[in-house]
Amino acid sequence: MPQAARADDPPVPPEGIGRGIKHLAYSDMAGHPDSVQLMLNRNHLYVGHMFSDGVTILDVSDPRKPKPVNFFTAGEYTRTHHLQASDDLLLVANGANIVAMQSYSDQRGYFENTLADSISKRKNFRSGLSIHDISTPGEMKEIAFLEMPGLGINRLSWMGGRYAYVSAHFDGFTDHCLCIVDLQEITRPVIVSKWWIPGMNRAAGEVSTAPKGKRYALHHMIVAGKLGYGAWRDGGFTIHDVSDPAQPRLLSHITWSPPFPGGTHTPLPLPGRNLAVVADEANAEKCAKGMFPIFVLDVRAPENPVTIATMPVPRDRAYCAAPGTFGPHNLHENRPGSMQSEETIFATYNAGGVRVFDIRDQFAPKELAYWIPPAPAKLIDPRPNVALAAKSADLYVTKDGLIFTTDWNAGLHVLEYQG
Repeated sequence: MPQAARADDPPVPPEGIGRGIKHLAYSDMAGHPDSVQLMLNRNHLYVGHMFSDGVTILDVSDPRKPKPVNFFTAGEYTRTHHLQASDDLLLVANGANIVAMQSYSDQRGYFENTLADSISKRKNFRSGLSIHDISTPGEMKEIAFLEMPGLGINRLSWMGGRYAYVSAHFDGFTDHCLCIVDLQEITRPVIVSKWWIPGMNRAAGEVSTAPKGKRYALHHMIVAGKLGYGAWRDGGFTIHDVSDPAQPRLLSHITWSPPFPGGTHTPLPLPGRNLAVVADEANAEKCAKGMFPIFVLDVRAPENPVTIATMPVPRDRAYCAAPGTFGPHNLHENRPGSMQSEETIFATYNAGGVRVFDIRDQFAPKELAYWIPPAPAKLIDPRPNVALAAKSADLYVTKDGLIFTTDWNAGLHVLEYQG
């Protein structure tokens, strides 16, 4: 339920407000503060941008003094906001700068309309997967590009190895679907399969089953072993058998919108415990759609996943009464080389900042720590009717507890988890 305004919510200072998390440093990304996903390689961060068509590279060998050292762009109107790094390689999503090509009245327009039907100002852009050599710190050398005719890639998951799991829009489809890419020959990536919710392939005569105002689209899939866990925005949550990448086989598909608002965003498998943590992305200001949960699921029977708990909703401030979007955005994804835990879950929470949860008892999660960022100095988001408020977007947690976290209007913060 929306919270009543409280007189005891003090202004947030530049270093934020934390409990169990210490603020170490801030960077405005050399004038590109619209930061989203970030990857760490050889003491350098590679940060994708939401609006400014590029990737900023920062030297964080001294995390208290992050230093922007380079900027890569795939060209005007080509958004490269999501990326994945492993083994001195960087995979980068290339696609339409959606905000620059659509006429939205507010941020909800993006979340409540089918992608293929909402482009109103189409420009030239690059659509597909680019692969870069990042063995030289601070540099990106493109070594391959896999074209995907359509509106491009939203997000991808690649923890190293032969296959990348890509959320891509192709011509003829209503929105992003699953595309599995074989990287065995790294300079010649090949698409080996696609999968989508029935109704998304308009070119084949399929008719969408999505209710008006609901968007069925793969945000991304994360794979653990032979199982792929997919988040389909308002279309729910899937588990696939991907032991044969050329033929991903659906094992289960569940939806919880309605009654919950939807926006399923991040599916984090915890294979050692037969659990999955699934975050729904909040996408309305002042809690106008209600609360977006982070679910805990029992996936011992992958053909029948069961929700068993939700993370506690932060109540340290009157977030729903304040400007901005309050609720989950993303989870730290337990990447190889980073902090990996099946008991401690790190999340970004938009205006609620960074949240750390304890799920040792999976039926009774509790909050361990949090950090609230200050509001940005100005909006970078060009959409109208968007509040000037903090918007914590993504995070990467190192083995020793450093947290690099982005705000898509306000740059990069470096934190230290003290748990």
